[in-house]
Amino acid sequence: MNGYDSVDRALLAALAADPRATVVALADRLALSRNTVQARMARLEASGAFLSFERSIDPVPLGYPLEAFISVHVRQKQLAEVVERIALIPEVIQAHGLSGTVDLLVRVVCRDAHDLFRIDGVILEIDGVERTETSLAMGELIPYRLAPLLDQRG
Repeated sequence: MNGYDSVDRALLAALAADPRATVVALADRLALSRNTVQARMARLEASGAFLSFERSIDPVPLGYPLEAFISVHVRQKQLAEVVERIALIPEVIQAHGLSGTVDLLVRVVCRDAHDLFRIDGVILEIDGVERTETSLAMGELIPYRLAPLLDQRG
């Protein structure tokens, strides 16, 4: 799918506003038939328009009140192995490969400062990791969102 038409954009905007909306609710909200919404949803899903449907779960009640970002510098030839090893650490909730001076940005949750120190040590022990820089997250100021993009004309 090269782009989204106005119906696709309206459907995606409605889902961004209410991710739990049923097909019937979406059809009512957009004044479309249920079959049209189902067909559009199937086409959007087949095209890869939707990211993971895994629920966002707050880690605080699980005992992980702190979040941090660990910048990881790696030997480039070992990047794939480093990523595989980092993925085995349960406290790692996300990681991105970056261009520039930092190779990986790893998002972790932890119980306290000692736990963060331990997690950082586990990452540093991975063969191919040269060094890390750790920043404690002070709070999420802008959550993940796409609604503003969907609201743009284009």
